[in-house]
Parts: sequence; structure tokens; C-alpha cells
Amino acid sequence: MRKGAGLVKRPSNSGGKVPNVLMRLRDFFLLVLVCVIWALSNVVSRIVVGQWMVPPLFFAAVRFAVVMLATLPWLLPMPRPAWRMIVVGMLMGGGNFAVLFLGLRTVTPSMAAIVVQSSVPITTLLSVILLGERIHWRRGLGIALALAGVLIVVWQPGLQLSAGVLYILAAAFAGSLGAVLMKQMEEVPAIRLQAWVGLTSLLPLALFSWGFEHHQIDLALRHGWHFGVAIAFSALVVSVGAHTVYYSLIKRYEANLIAPLTLLTPLFTIALGYFITHDRLDARMLLGAAIALIGVLIVALRRSKAPVAEAAEHG
Repeated sequence: MRKGAGLVKRPSNSGGKVPNVLMRLRDFFLLVLVCVIWALSNVVSRIVVGQWMVPPLFFAAVRFAVVMLATLPWLLPMPRPAWRMIVVGMLMGGGNFAVLFLGLRTVTPSMAAIVVQSSVPITTLLSVILLGERIHWRRGLGIALALAGVLIVVWQPGLQLSAGVLYILAAAFAGSLGAVLMKQMEEVPAIRLQAWVGLTSLLPLALFSWGFEHHQIDLALRHGWHFGVAIAFSALVVSVGAHTVYYSLIKRYEANLIAPLTLLTPLFTIALGYFITHDRLDARMLLGAAIALIGVLIVALRRSKAPVAEAAEHG
């Protein structure tokens, strides 16, 4: 592995050259932009479901409908095995984002961004259980720190967890399980993955929204073009745009470099949440966030493969 002033290029079989400084800087700023977009997505989603009171399952269904339409030309050929692609798509789509939106009705973007970091140790533990991977003591320490930091953030007397926090944890678990199952598939291009996430998530979300939510269209139309902008941002800028850029960077650079840099996402979310949605920040929350992010950093630096889950976890 060769080091440069910025990102580290993974050696290619074709003997490609290490990118020049300008390319490294460009890709670094692209990754920072992706993290900002993911962070802004958390805040926008909180506004839509928590302040505008648009039903979260409906919001997720409309988002994935737009994603599916935008990525339809890349849907085929279907990744194999087909059943696993369907399961992965539902977990990384509806199972992740819809449940995340349910949590964001009552949980601030800042707290959600910290709690969702539990997906990193969850992914590692699921890899041990389902894939037979082994955990060394450093990664075990990182997992313990990440979970301890999350626990500090969500601590309430009697260890009671709010329904919103439980939803965020469930979303993290769904995204992590989808990522682990995806490791057992052939490599799927990022744009095709988004197409199947949209397709497999749309029908279940639409049915659940129709069965359990009320006045969805009226509440969405009440906010007119603002809701349209939020949908376009979530579907096109976040899912199709930022996720595709992230996966392209993962293919070009070392995962051990990319993964730690994605920790900018919760930091940006905390900052944007403080200024836009006026999230409460106190010493306990900041301490828990610091401990959790240190733990996640340790886990990320010990990875040997590209972290396929981050796009699902952050965006």
C-alpha cells in the first residue's frame, strides 16, 4: 500500500497509476460532501416526519418510488441469488430507512446519528455469527467502546429506552443484517443496488402506509413544493447521488481510509442539528458521542474488507 498526501489508492491488477494530488484532493472533498449530504438528510428527514408530521412510512414509500423510477434503466440483469437480493433490498431500504424515519419522529437528528453508529459493531458481530469471521482484541475493544458510548447517550433512569431510540436501533440492525447478507452475493454495482432497494421496498411500504397511516396525501400536500424538494433531495441527491459516489470511492481506495472519514457524518449531523433543528447538546451527550466514535474508529481501522454498509447506515 502506497501513501500519499491524501487518500490511499488500492493497487489494481491493471497496473494503474497512483492518482495525482489534485485527484486525491478532489476525491477527499467528494467524500466530505457525501458526509455533509448524509448529515443533512438526517435533519431533513427529522423536519419532514417530526415537524411537518408527514407519516414516516408514506415518506419512505414516496422516496423509494422516486429512486426506483430514477434507476429503472439499471435494474437488469438481476443480481444473484435473486432471493437474497430481495431480502437485502428490503432490509437496506424499508427495513432501514422506514424504521429510521419512525424513530426520527421523536428522536433528534444528533441523537439518531450517534445511536445509529451501533450498526458498525452490530455488523461486526453479525459477521462473526453468520460468516464465521474472527474478532481480535482491538476490535472487541472498539465494539465495547461504541456500545458504551451509545448507552451513555441514551441513558435514562432505570435504563429505560424511548420508543424512538428502539426504532433507531432496529434500523441499525436491519441495515447491518442487509450488509452482512450482501457479502455473500456477487458484487452489485451501486446504481443497480439502489434500483433493487427501491423496487423491493416500495410495495411493502405502500401497503403498510395504506394500512396503518392516515391522511398521508393531505399532510404531504399541505407543504406543497417544500415536500417535493425534500423528496427530490432524499431520493435523487442522497440515494442515487451520494451513495453512488461513495461506492465508487470504496472501489478506488483502501477501505481502512474511507471508513474512518465517514465518521464526519455524525459530527456534521450534530452540528446541523444544533443550528437547524435546535437539538439539545450537553456534556453527557458529547461524552457519549466521543466514546462511541472512538470505538467505531477502532472497529473501522481493523476491517479487512470494504465496508459495504455505510451508505445504508448514513443516508
